[in-house]
Amino acid sequence: METLSVANPLNILLAEDNLVNQKVALRVLKHLGYAADVAANGREVIQAIANKSYDLILMDIQMPEMDGLETTKYIRTQESSSKRSPLAIVAMTANATHDDQDICQQAGMNDYLSKPIQIDKLKNILQHYEALKNHQ
Repeated sequence: METLSVANPLNILLAEDNLVNQKVALRVLKHLGYAADVAANGREVIQAIANKSYDLILMDIQMPEMDGLETTKYIRTQESSSKRSPLAIVAMTANATHDDQDICQQAGMNDYLSKPIQIDKLKNILQHYEALKNHQ
């Protein structure tokens, strides 16, 4: 597999509490030509987005302190009250049923990736959001 050359990379936040999953995700992102900041739980996600502008969050659903669903709902409420443009949030979870996808969408997530992450699906999602960013 070859590394993509990214002319206008996305500012990505990886929300993942498991250290092994963090390392794997960062390595895959690097291989695809992207980098990401890491948050280990929902509270860290909220702090990170308050301090930096992100284009995309890859959000694990099951995290300590504040899970991905709760964090996404909080972010969507804040965006709505401050009239900010919605941040792209992609669920990442081992729960891969249709009901799980519906729950993620109802929480306000834009897309869904099941674990283990399939590189081609991740690549397609990243390219989709990069294209959206470049056309703004």
